[in-house]
Amino acid sequence: MASATQVSPPVTGLEVETQWFPPAVKPPGSAKTFFLAGAGWRGMEVDGKLVKFTTTGVYLKDEAVSWIAAKWKGKTGEELLESDEFFQDIVTGPFEKFYRLTHIRRLEGKEFSGKVGGHLAGMIKSAGTYGEAEAKAVDKFIELYKDKEFLSVGFSNLYHQSPTGSLTVTFSDDGSYIPEERGVVIENKPLSEVMLYSIIGKNGVSPTLKRSLAERLSQLMKQEEHLY
Repeated sequence: MASATQVSPPVTGLEVETQWFPPAVKPPGSAKTFFLAGAGWRGMEVDGKLVKFTTTGVYLKDEAVSWIAAKWKGKTGEELLESDEFFQDIVTGPFEKFYRLTHIRRLEGKEFSGKVGGHLAGMIKSAGTYGEAEAKAVDKFIELYKDKEFLSVGFSNLYHQSPTGSLTVTFSDDGSYIPEERGVVIENKPLSEVMLYSIIGKNGVSPTLKRSLAERLSQLMKQEEHLY
């Protein structure tokens, strides 16, 4: 497992619905260490009952704290949680992001990618930035799941977002294992950004992840002057 023994900033790992997110990891193909900024689950009502489908942990580069603090330092977790602009800044900030989406319920691969791909396309169109390049990027994203008949419990989608707009997608059959080799790179900034925004942005699919990010980053910003 590619993870770090020393964490900077000093954060704890989190367990979400039996899935463990360590305090620090190295994305596939990267020598850089990212810290755990927050983690949460996604669910929806099915026949009147809440069904949880996935868990997601978001990891950021160390310099993200200073960059975010320049604008948001002094805000409480609740204040950050209520601000969509705060989450937009996480998505578009000039630092790398890595997030692990792990399934806690068995899903058909095509069903997952089709629904996510359609949702991403709709969001890009709403922003007025959907063109031929974006359509090809969405198709490439969906195509990645073509041979994934079923996504079993513990199956993980690993997303590495670069500041320049590329999104690297790697798969792991075990949520506790991060491969050393990176997967497929999709070069499209609108898709790269909207992928993370669909999870933590306005009407994001994981309110618990949003709260975790707001609370943990609020605390880290309070300590920021002691960390750097």
